[in-house]
Amino acid sequence: MQPLAISQPSPFALENEALYQRWRAWKLENYPARAEDAAVEVQDPRALTLAEADRILSVCRKANMVIYRSHLGALADKSIPRLLGERFGLKSLDSNLLADEDSITSLEVMPEKSGRGYIPYSNRRLLWHTDGYYNPPSARIRAMVLHCVRPAAEGGENALLDPDIAYIRLRDADPAHIRALMAPDAMTIPPNTGEGAERPASVGPVFAIDSTGGNLHMRYTARTRSIQWKDDAATRAAVAALEQLLADDSPTVFRYRLNAGEGLLCNNVLHNRTAFRDADDARRLLYRARYHDRIAGTNLDDIFGA
Repeated sequence: MQPLAISQPSPFALENEALYQRWRAWKLENYPARAEDAAVEVQDPRALTLAEADRILSVCRKANMVIYRSHLGALADKSIPRLLGERFGLKSLDSNLLADEDSITSLEVMPEKSGRGYIPYSNRRLLWHTDGYYNPPSARIRAMVLHCVRPAAEGGENALLDPDIAYIRLRDADPAHIRALMAPDAMTIPPNTGEGAERPASVGPVFAIDSTGGNLHMRYTARTRSIQWKDDAATRAAVAALEQLLADDSPTVFRYRLNAGEGLLCNNVLHNRTAFRDADDARRLLYRARYHDRIAGTNLDDIFGA
């Protein structure tokens, strides 16, 4: 199927049914059937060959994510996610309060952080979410690199779902779900008033059409203590449908446990993590870089430009 010439209007707007159907057909054609089909072997993520970079971009254009498998093993070098991100136009790092000084976060069990309720720094499971769901529209997280230095002794598997696929499944089930989740007040994240981490309430939609490149942007968390949904029947039905979608054992949900030297480059896809157990002599360690940019070459305008 040839790329479509799409500028405006958007296939993500409900009034554009014909355009949506054309985009949907392109999206689903040759979509990866499993996590292994979205994986690319590379020698060194810090210095990709042209062929490696082209393959990574090709997978990301279709699935909004790629799993890279490198030969670096357990090398603890934070330039790995930084240089990989730069290769794909990712430069605007999100300097959140819990990140390291270089804005790249070292994710490992840290009782001083997990004790304050920050689950990524514990060995507990992480529920479905997109990163930065509490950020305002001016600071959207559009892309992320997650690089594994050391896996856990047991557990720590991720489930991954392309937001485009979530949108398709919900719109096909009932367009009213999309209408509800695109409401500007669909989801509210209450303020964080914890010491050193003050953040105002964040109100906004789950699905939005990003003004940068015409892409679909998604913000979501399955947590119940850190979220308030719009109190109407349409929103409750849409949220229930989304929760059921995420609970299904669908082949479009990729399940993968990152090993040493492997990582995820993505346009902030939905993801979760199972609980894990560390070895006595080595803690699970991943580097996470979150960006306000989107992976270069994956904008809707890039893929479907005239």
